[in-house]
Amino acid sequence: MRPLSLISLLPWLAACAAQAEPVVYAPNPALEARAVSARSNPILKDGADYTTDPAPLVAGGRMYIITGRDTAEPGVNDFIMPEWQMLVSDDPQSGHWTHYPHFLKPDAVFKWATPGRAYAPQIVQGPDKRFYLYAPVMQKDSTNKDGFAIGVAVSDTPTGPWVDAHPSGPVVSQSWPVPNTIQNIDPTVLVDEDDRVYLYWGTFGRLKGVELEPDMLTFKGTPIDVTSLTGFFEAAWIFKRKGTYYMAYAGNRAGPNSECTEAVYYACIAYGTAPSPLGPWTYRGVLLDPVSSTTSHSGLIAFKDKWYIAYHTADAKGGGHFRRSVALDEVRWDDSVSPPRPQKVVPTGGAPFDATPIRNIASHARITASNAPVPVQYWLRALNDGKVHIAPLPPDMWATWSPNNPKQQWVLYQWDQPVTLNGASLYFWGDQPAGSGVGVAPPKDWHLEYRDGETWKPVKATTAYRSRLNAYNPVSFAPVTTRCLRAVFDASTDGKTYAAVAAQEWQALAVTPQAPLKASVKGSASPDCAER
Repeated sequence: MRPLSLISLLPWLAACAAQAEPVVYAPNPALEARAVSARSNPILKDGADYTTDPAPLVAGGRMYIITGRDTAEPGVNDFIMPEWQMLVSDDPQSGHWTHYPHFLKPDAVFKWATPGRAYAPQIVQGPDKRFYLYAPVMQKDSTNKDGFAIGVAVSDTPTGPWVDAHPSGPVVSQSWPVPNTIQNIDPTVLVDEDDRVYLYWGTFGRLKGVELEPDMLTFKGTPIDVTSLTGFFEAAWIFKRKGTYYMAYAGNRAGPNSECTEAVYYACIAYGTAPSPLGPWTYRGVLLDPVSSTTSHSGLIAFKDKWYIAYHTADAKGGGHFRRSVALDEVRWDDSVSPPRPQKVVPTGGAPFDATPIRNIASHARITASNAPVPVQYWLRALNDGKVHIAPLPPDMWATWSPNNPKQQWVLYQWDQPVTLNGASLYFWGDQPAGSGVGVAPPKDWHLEYRDGETWKPVKATTAYRSRLNAYNPVSFAPVTTRCLRAVFDASTDGKTYAAVAAQEWQALAVTPQAPLKASVKGSASPDCAER
């Protein structure tokens, strides 16, 4: 072989150097943009724009997070999501972001889609270096039982402009390319190191996965059903780290002793691992505890030698279960175990918290009730979380509903040390008027008792007990020093059957104010006020 001279190598070396330089993608000039400075979570916290269902992407040395937009008015319990938004940062730890508030609307790119219902998408970079947007949208004029379908758009840059990569219609629906009976939303895509592409999607406990052809659109083989991820509900996110495949997801295996969630409407972010992109998947544990919104949706990605999790909460100004906002936190790993384990994420930032001492010391108490274990659609600790809602969902309250409601029910607070109380207030909820024997109605009567030694004694009330719905019902009483306070309810009745009782909040008012707790004490109280 003839030796190469340095001069002949120079063009080759220059080409290699040029290839090593990261590609910088110019933003789409057609998009409205604004600068955001976010030193704490959520990233957008002023309530002007609610972001949801984050899906991070790293490209050209930047982090991109595509999000939905929540526009539901207060008290509206529905996902009103007309468009997608985008957040972009050169360095998330700096807190500097560019916000594209009107990134894309479903019907602007998918002519076969209806306006609105811009649910959780994901953008990935394909082997051809173009970018692919996988988006669940509502198919126009669909004859399927459920009209949600997944479309794919393509662009040369992460910010568009986007064109439909399959303009003839969705790439997944209940009738295409093979029939299915699930709701086809929440797509997540992995482009593996060998350029093979894998798609997962599904909700309501159903998760499907399939390899895609190199065109990023066509099924390669028959989709699999994943049934081994404990408590899977929705929001799957597939990623790879150090040769192991991970699947994060919103889990809702509920119960008083569940490692995931006490109430079925809330979700944790759980995860599993697999040795290959299509499994088999093994459940590994919980990555993120339930947040302030009932739904939980995450995406995990590596950026400049760190790992991050993007997720949403209800922590922005005016936020709620249908007015959510994206947060971002670092994920740390334990590589001493096999497979490597992500450490549980402790959320940072959050809604402003006022630690000024107050008389309501309910958050310091453990709690139990006569219907414990409480049905998983309700959440017993909603009583002392300090929140009331205009239109509460079931986990926003404690309720006693059953097919055969009893005549009397009770709920109990227990403190680790004696406290001196002289008041309480209950915020009742109901869907039936007083005197009803069905549904949920204000109690016919109620009273408070405190534990004195081995005996329950009634407090000496100095004001009347009231049972108004959707309002606080305060009662004052002569001071008592105790470790346990119990509220006893006589159910509303029509003389034949009894209605249930429900409450969003139960305040326990101390003589001496104390600092509230950001999260109420976990753990169950003892029905007879026994020591733990």
